[in-house]
Amino acid sequence: MFAFKRVVCVGGIIVPQYTSLSVSNFSACHALKSPKRPSPYSTVDSERYSSLVKSVMSSRVSSQTPETLQAEDEHIYGPVVKAQTPSSGPKMRTPKTLHPFLHREETGDTEEPESGPPARIVLNRGQGRSSVPSVTRILQQTLSPEQIFYLERWKRKMIAELGEEGFKQYSQNLFRQGKLFHSAVEDVLTSGETWKNRNASETPEYPPEVQGYMQSISHVLEDVRAVRAIESTVQHDALNYLGIVDCVARYRGVLCVIDWKTSEKPKPFLGNTYDNPVQVAAYAGALNNDGNYKYQVENGLIVVAYKDGSPAHAHKLNSELMSDYWKTWLVRLEEFTEQRSSHTSSAFMEKR
Repeated sequence: MFAFKRVVCVGGIIVPQYTSLSVSNFSACHALKSPKRPSPYSTVDSERYSSLVKSVMSSRVSSQTPETLQAEDEHIYGPVVKAQTPSSGPKMRTPKTLHPFLHREETGDTEEPESGPPARIVLNRGQGRSSVPSVTRILQQTLSPEQIFYLERWKRKMIAELGEEGFKQYSQNLFRQGKLFHSAVEDVLTSGETWKNRNASETPEYPPEVQGYMQSISHVLEDVRAVRAIESTVQHDALNYLGIVDCVARYRGVLCVIDWKTSEKPKPFLGNTYDNPVQVAAYAGALNNDGNYKYQVENGLIVVAYKDGSPAHAHKLNSELMSDYWKTWLVRLEEFTEQRSSHTSSAFMEKR
């Protein structure tokens, strides 16, 4: 039996207490245990810490307010220049004149017969049309500084990889593949048979360069019906521009201006197609105001085909989107017209 004595302080009075323990209360593990690690707080200077707390708690609260602090900062550093709150997006420029997208005097597309071969009006530059700018030219000459920057950066990167001659050959191959692809699509759409009902044994053998592209758009071609125009020129006389539409047909029952595109990179979103929606809206607006076409088109479709045969992305443009992109087109057209006027004035002044 062991007796332990401990001292307890109660209300300022020291009271000794005794505790008796038997030997059985101790075990070998208690004896073998290493001594406890000293607490890190044991080295703290209690007196110094206590005086520090007292000084903090007893100090007076500053009488300055946020307003007085701001006034003091303005006196020392000058007034604060507050930045404008960023808007949700860049301000969209609106056209000075909102020309109508549709020509309401024309009959609706449901009243126009859809039978017969598709229209194909060939562009003849020899009949006074050479002075009329194309949609492609207008868009190229009104690129934003950001678009020009990224285009030039891509071009420099490709030249660094391929060299000047290699890049030239690469561009020519892309152009050739594009022509072959459009020609193959035209053959399919003018054959009189739908892609789904075609005879596989009679399917023409496409050039190797476009086989992947045709496989890529096969699921889109299944939903294309009633082709009304293919590789056909459209012109807007009032706005003085023209273009060549790839195709006008029904896609899943909706009449659309269809634009076939090829790409080496996936473009799953409409925003990945850059100016293509503006181009489609420009074509549709010209068609709606061209007397050669007795119907109106309010919708568009951009089909992006891939050389490896992976499923093409089909981006639908409903009437609301087409109306928005039509306004963007009118702005670009105004910019182009202003550029031409400026160049004409400069040339006239130089001659004088």
